[in-house]
Amino acid sequence: MTTTAFSVPSPWNEPVQSYEKGSVVEEKLSSELKARRDKVQEIPIVIDGEHIYAGEVEDIVLPHDHKKVAARSHKVTSALMQRAIESSSKPQSVWSQLPQRERCAVFLRAARRMSTIDRYKVLASTMLFQNKTVEQAELDAACEAIDFLRYQAYFAQKVCALAPETSAKGEWNSMEARPLEGFVLALAPFNFTAISMNLAVAPALMGCSVIWKPSLEALPASYECLKIFEESGLPPGVINMVSGDPQMIGNFAFKSSKLSGVHFTGSTATFRHIWKSVGERISSYDSYPRLVGETGGKGFVFVHPSADTQAVISSLVRGAFEYQGQKCSAASRAYIPQSLWKVIKEPLLSLTSSLKMGAPDDRDTFVAALINHKAWNKVKGYLDLAHTQDEYEVLCGGKGDDSEGYFIQPTVVQSLHPNSQLMSEEIFGPVLTVYVYADDTLWDVVRQCEKTSPYGLSGAIFARDRVAVYNLSRILRNSAGNLYINVKPTGAVVGQQPFGGSRASGTNDKAGSHLLLQRWVNYRTIKEVFCLEDKFLFPDS
Repeated sequence: MTTTAFSVPSPWNEPVQSYEKGSVVEEKLSSELKARRDKVQEIPIVIDGEHIYAGEVEDIVLPHDHKKVAARSHKVTSALMQRAIESSSKPQSVWSQLPQRERCAVFLRAARRMSTIDRYKVLASTMLFQNKTVEQAELDAACEAIDFLRYQAYFAQKVCALAPETSAKGEWNSMEARPLEGFVLALAPFNFTAISMNLAVAPALMGCSVIWKPSLEALPASYECLKIFEESGLPPGVINMVSGDPQMIGNFAFKSSKLSGVHFTGSTATFRHIWKSVGERISSYDSYPRLVGETGGKGFVFVHPSADTQAVISSLVRGAFEYQGQKCSAASRAYIPQSLWKVIKEPLLSLTSSLKMGAPDDRDTFVAALINHKAWNKVKGYLDLAHTQDEYEVLCGGKGDDSEGYFIQPTVVQSLHPNSQLMSEEIFGPVLTVYVYADDTLWDVVRQCEKTSPYGLSGAIFARDRVAVYNLSRILRNSAGNLYINVKPTGAVVGQQPFGGSRASGTNDKAGSHLLLQRWVNYRTIKEVFCLEDKFLFPDS
């Protein structure tokens, strides 16, 4: 057997394409969008490399035109779920024992395909089914997804190269990064193709086998990603993809003694249920399952009296209303001093009211539809509360229409209290709640901001006064795993701002860094002695 020294190429962030009308890339994207509108796509279950069309299907509609069924997902049965679990143990003897260089090569090749010939397939599916404008889809399904593949391969080499610093004379200490035994269950959200993909890729890259359940709406784009991995050399059974009844899928996975981990992004309530389900069965597993989760958020923007008002206005609009606020990091609550509110209010409301709503493939659209009717009902309920409770004033927007698509107007609400329901609960829609504070109550309100929400994911502070920046950051230290200074609290970039939060926002394992990959390996420390001991007593002192 030969041993090959290797170094993963230094990663770089994928350049953002603009899709100018009439350009070659715009024409390629338009062709893919048309193909997906004109034909109802059948999405199979994938087990051990076999693409299975099981029979019972679930419709996937376009959120902006919910009468249009554009895809059908084949639902996993109990028998197929059991087969997926059994299949997920087969690659252990092959995939897990491959040199890390070989596993990195698969996903680096996938990054190349996604950057070139397959870019528009993933992009078009993300736009139509997850209802993202081309700008939002490009940042997610192209750039961030490609960044994850490049950077994770680079980080994997570093994780596998960890070793003890010293060895005593006559000894040699080393360390081996072993994949987890069993399988990892990857449960993915609807809102980011890149996140859905990376929930499966991160453990697979480290040698684990994965059962991947994307959200129904993200399934078309996720399936395109899986096909790219297969074309790039991923062996059958390393990543098995299922869809269907989440309770049935979860019950099978949590009851299996081979469950070695859960990689999750979604709601706080669901992650707590997962944690409880695993905890109740903890004595039945072959090893303690690793639970990695990124959950809810209530992104804050705290504005100091010294802030630049134009920066605040543009950051609030983009942070709150890009992708209809369906980001756990969205700017959902803002604290603005009375001295600046009179300058910020009218431009903020005017700009918000000017945002165009429509289909995601209309280049003038800024706000498209919410993902489904359940999401629409939830957000509409918060708007009804804002209209009927005296502690709120709806300043602009505030209406919803689900007759054709799940549309909610971008909305700004002013709250009379800093700890009201709209200031503390995650809405996950295009609703920004503002609390205007008296300038002389600044530090009391900062402390209110720190404790109002149960989450600790993202937040932004705006100030030109450097002492204020320091003090705001210090008080809000545990309120955000990702803190932004003088910029909106969204848009973390792989390799630049590793993402994650604590409190009710998750385990803060920092996707987009080596820290996440360390969760999917078991280290073995090896001590070898070159001089055999011939004595069994300690020497005389």
